[in-house]
Amino acid sequence: MASGDPLPDGVLLWTRLTPSPDAVPGSGIGGRQTVGWEVAHDAEFRRIAAEGTVETGPERDHTVKVDATGLAADTWYYFRFTWQDGVSPIGRTRTAPRPGAAVDELRLGVVSCSNWQHGHFAAYRHLAERGDLDLVIHLGDYLYEYETRDGAVRPHDPPVEIITLEQYRRRHAQYKTDPAAQALHGSVPFAVTWDDHESANDSWAGGAENHTEPEEGPWAERLAASQRAYAEWMPVRYEPGGHIYRRLEFGSLAELSMLDLRTYRSKQVAHPFDRGIHDDERTITGEQQLEWLTSGLVSSTAQWKLIGNSVMISPVQFPSTLTTREFTALTDLIGPIEGVPYNVDQWDGYTADRARVLRTLRDNGISGTVFLTGDIHSGWSTELPADPLTYPLTGDSVATELVCTSVTSDNLDEILGVPPRTLSLVVEAVIKLANPHVKYLDFDSHGFSVLQVTPEAARMDWFRLADRTDPDSSAEVTASYRVLAGTNKVERISRSMDGATPRFEAADESERAAALREARARLARNGEPAPAADAVESGQMEGTR
Repeated sequence: MASGDPLPDGVLLWTRLTPSPDAVPGSGIGGRQTVGWEVAHDAEFRRIAAEGTVETGPERDHTVKVDATGLAADTWYYFRFTWQDGVSPIGRTRTAPRPGAAVDELRLGVVSCSNWQHGHFAAYRHLAERGDLDLVIHLGDYLYEYETRDGAVRPHDPPVEIITLEQYRRRHAQYKTDPAAQALHGSVPFAVTWDDHESANDSWAGGAENHTEPEEGPWAERLAASQRAYAEWMPVRYEPGGHIYRRLEFGSLAELSMLDLRTYRSKQVAHPFDRGIHDDERTITGEQQLEWLTSGLVSSTAQWKLIGNSVMISPVQFPSTLTTREFTALTDLIGPIEGVPYNVDQWDGYTADRARVLRTLRDNGISGTVFLTGDIHSGWSTELPADPLTYPLTGDSVATELVCTSVTSDNLDEILGVPPRTLSLVVEAVIKLANPHVKYLDFDSHGFSVLQVTPEAARMDWFRLADRTDPDSSAEVTASYRVLAGTNKVERISRSMDGATPRFEAADESERAAALREARARLARNGEPAPAADAVESGQMEGTR
């Protein structure tokens, strides 16, 4: 039971019917069926607000999507489905406020990167138990295409890397069996977009890093299969042949633009020194979507312009490790270099598109734009410099970006095989020193975020799970930041929306000290100046411990 994409007069409802024991997901077994649906004001279904029937069958894997309309704005509803003598569980959902209506508060759950193999979705359980959310935004990597790997907490089904339509359907179905996912989907509407793992790692318009031809068949066929299964199994107003980028409005307070940064993008450059990064012909959005985004920002009358953005738009660079001679030769060849882009799969690899977005914001004096981002398995709070070269002197920012960490997918400490809050502290300090617009960075947590939007501010709390492998894991606030109306600046706040003081449990002191010594030595061997220990432990790492 799920719902999504709320409008002032309606909401999308979703379920999946199993008409016979052998009609399992991906099987293609079972005939066409007629399913009834009901929307009510009360959980007992005495006051029906809307009802009807819909057909489904093997051609859409017996999934059901209904656009329930004729509903009242800004209202909670209950919904259910019926088939023959069976009645589904009851779901709960909410419509959006009327266009232009004054809205005092909007509260959103923000999640990304939920890998079944790496743990349980306790983050979803915590969001479902809150009872105060208007919407959940999932920013991509809702599922992963990988085969079952050694050490998996939960094995994937099917156990192979998914390539075909049947396999993508089975994988979607498996993720929908998670009890916490069911609880969250059944209690609040979602707004979703895909990133790469819904199809294949580091995907672009013509292929993916994790796709090999001809062994795995034509990329176009695999992409079509993944997008068809996504349309069937997700509560989203998208069907194959259309586009998934879209805009939701919440009165005069906020609008939410959900982007698609995979379907139309050019291939990633091979390395961070490739001049193609700055090529005007390369795109991450595609021209049509970029025009839709920029023109929407200019014409918007909402106070807050929220952008559902699957990969980071903030510029993030490492300091150059080149010698003076090498640095001079390279800048003579390709132009000025302030550092090495952190990740060319992000907007850093497509600077022409980013420059157009930032120019639109700057030249039109647009304020209140907040990019909500996933993908990178870490928590960030950043400002988007009007000009990265002058930002250290002026502090001029045209927007902000708030990045949620992963629900379960591996973070830096797990990839490096070190205790949390040890080696990561040094990496974070180096990045923050080279990128003064980065105000908060946490490479180690798994969990979720909650965004509160009011006329006065947009603020995000980051929550860390104690143990991603435990379905009953506790969670605690690690950081809270806000953007005051009219500022385009982020600032740290000392208490979360729930009144908790943000905190971060450090690793054992001896382990952390040893890891810091090792990291500083490693940076020194690479010719990179390491931050002093007191810089890591104090001001440079403010808000991350």
